[in-house]
Amino acid sequence: MSTDPRRPVRTALALTASSLALLLCAASPGAAAESPGQKIANALRASPVYVDPSLATAVDPAQQRKLVDRIRQTRLPIRVALVPLVEGDSWDGDPQQLAEVVHDRMGGGPAILITLGTYRDDIAAEEWPDDAHQAWHAAAAVSFQDDVKDAGLPRRIARAIEIIEAGNGDAEYKKATADLNGPATHASPTGKPKPSGSAFPRFLAFALGPLLLLAAAGMLLRRRARLRGEVATPFALPRSVFAAARSADEAGLRERATEEVVRLGEETRAADGSPAAVERALDAYAAAGTVLDHARGIPDLAGVFALIAEGRAALSGAPGALPLCFFHPLHGPAARRLPWRPLGRREQLRVAACETCIRAIRTRRAPEVLIDRRDGRPVPYFEVPAEESLWAATGYGSLLGGDSLATRVQRGDFTRTLT
Repeated sequence: MSTDPRRPVRTALALTASSLALLLCAASPGAAAESPGQKIANALRASPVYVDPSLATAVDPAQQRKLVDRIRQTRLPIRVALVPLVEGDSWDGDPQQLAEVVHDRMGGGPAILITLGTYRDDIAAEEWPDDAHQAWHAAAAVSFQDDVKDAGLPRRIARAIEIIEAGNGDAEYKKATADLNGPATHASPTGKPKPSGSAFPRFLAFALGPLLLLAAAGMLLRRRARLRGEVATPFALPRSVFAAARSADEAGLRERATEEVVRLGEETRAADGSPAAVERALDAYAAAGTVLDHARGIPDLAGVFALIAEGRAALSGAPGALPLCFFHPLHGPAARRLPWRPLGRREQLRVAACETCIRAIRTRRAPEVLIDRRDGRPVPYFEVPAEESLWAATGYGSLLGGDSLATRVQRGDFTRTLT
């Protein structure tokens, strides 16, 4: 079972686009051939590297030829499609939607497609079948490797190809992000490590955390905007947060949750949206702090991230924002809802799931689920009786009616389950 911390995707839109293109092809073959996805697919049939004209200075013809030679040396079905990604474009700024459409236009089959990531100086990779060469982690690792962070785009792509060929993307990603997932300790005046967690004085977190987080966030945004000249969408929870959270142990996860709660508080205080949206975000912020202070394990810490996502959704003003993945909230935000029947039960639920879990269900595989403990044995968190777990009762937001997770926490549903 893959443990990749996949970011949220829009494969449904990609498939819709594919179906529409087929209809257009039947009516007007010339029009379909001119579609952006078909244009890229046609180019990749002639050469494994396609570079949009707007990126010709970033990857010149000589560099393209070197990449082509390197790809051919691997004897793997690697393709590189470098296309600017902007929200609202043919791919809605989503690298996986681009990859899905191009793969479909090329006729499917085994493939590895490297594209630009959400930010211009990031790269992304998709492969079919999933994880055959650990390509997603291979591309993600490059974004965290210090020796290529200031290298040009061709060098970073070449590094990703090197890791894909070696087939050790998981290990390289874990190594590259080790500093994000280190032991959750803080130096004390005596020089001895002090454990992090809810016992760490919250007033220190609020006094020092915002300054450090804002400085770090500013540096990251400046680095990522260097090539594209744009700033990340406000209030978006970066996929790297979930990637690091999935790899962290409980202490590391608690520390990352603390950082994100502080960050949500700063964003909420600086927000200039509607008073109602800001109030909902403040409610989520307060609820996240409550859960963090009383969190007894990873399921509760995942609930902190669910509340943070709820607060960020309120600040973004995005209508109909989905919660985190029902099956494993640390997979990140869900891609869409789908019907699902728990094993051994007659009732069918409609839950929000990430693309990885959706694929597993549609291929009749069990999705990876977040594990809790009941009577000393590990069980899927949603199998804990609802009266004993807020997360089982709400599916981290998937099973809510008209209220919110923050409302449930405020009325005591979380603390009531503490024993």
